[in-house]
Amino acid sequence: MTMIHPVILCGGSGTRLWPISRKVKPKPFLPLIGEQTLFEQAAERVAGDNRFGSPVVVAGPQHIDLIEAQIGGAHRLIVEPSARNTAPAIALAAAMLPSEDIMLVCPSDHHIADSSAFRAAALAAAQLAQDDWLVSFGIAPTHAETGYGYLHRGEPLTGGFEIARFVEKPDRERAEGYLASGEYSWNGGIFAFRAGHLLDELSRHRPIMAQLVKQAVAEGREEGARFYPAAEPFAAIEGDSIDYAVMENTRRAAMVPADMGWSDIGNWAALQDALLDESAGQDRACVTKGDVDLDGCDSVLAITDGPRISAVGVKDLCIVVSGGDVLVTTRDGAQRVGKLPGAKNQ
Repeated sequence: MTMIHPVILCGGSGTRLWPISRKVKPKPFLPLIGEQTLFEQAAERVAGDNRFGSPVVVAGPQHIDLIEAQIGGAHRLIVEPSARNTAPAIALAAAMLPSEDIMLVCPSDHHIADSSAFRAAALAAAQLAQDDWLVSFGIAPTHAETGYGYLHRGEPLTGGFEIARFVEKPDRERAEGYLASGEYSWNGGIFAFRAGHLLDELSRHRPIMAQLVKQAVAEGREEGARFYPAAEPFAAIEGDSIDYAVMENTRRAAMVPADMGWSDIGNWAALQDALLDESAGQDRACVTKGDVDLDGCDSVLAITDGPRISAVGVKDLCIVVSGGDVLVTTRDGAQRVGKLPGAKNQ
């Protein structure tokens, strides 16, 4: 098989995990589960496997020092001049790779408990990508989640399925129906493409974006392991996600099923659930880090970097103390943390 190149996207500010995640050190670069950061886990998930090449990292200039401090071994760092969403970021990486090579696009801030299952899904996706399918990982749903997009499984392919349709975040009733049908997977934002085919499809569906990416690469400059695309053409790009720009428009969209203990760690409730899955000996109802006293509590996440948290008789709460800020939210309210003034103006 052609070499598979992990492409790690370091975008976003992780505001829904405020006050621990901040602009100067956002979610990917924090050790939220285990001793390694989420970015380090992403970089090492296929390390030591000769079927996978050195990672290509796409990130903004504000995080260069964090990335280079945390990544080991050979890598290439593409420094985005400005944030333009995932489609231009992925296209930059595709333009820097040989046309026939397979790119495995991975967010830097997700948790995957089962690395062997991830690699197996990646190899199946790469086989489809060699045949010019644009492949999404279809995450095995564990509950009726309303915060994720869904993939509706279509006709079978070797190692996967065609995608019959993409579904936006559903309401509770529809999510429960998707789960019961067994025909839907979560769209986890992990992809495999042949680099040249991805650029061809981008040119077909977003020709201006494709041309500006090509110009930004042609006029860019190398500095050691870093590549700086030209700022002016890249800034002219109208940002868009890879799903909207390409995946929902192509006739060659496929998915591989992946049951690998995945979480996007998208808010404090999601982190609590992921930590419970990883826990050994913790109370299955509550998760604590730091100086915490709980009495008679149920389903509580309590994390502090200093001052003691004491709670009695409460349930379904996330309590986080970090850097002099205190956050208290219900689990249901955790999705809205990023809208708080403190999170937006950190």
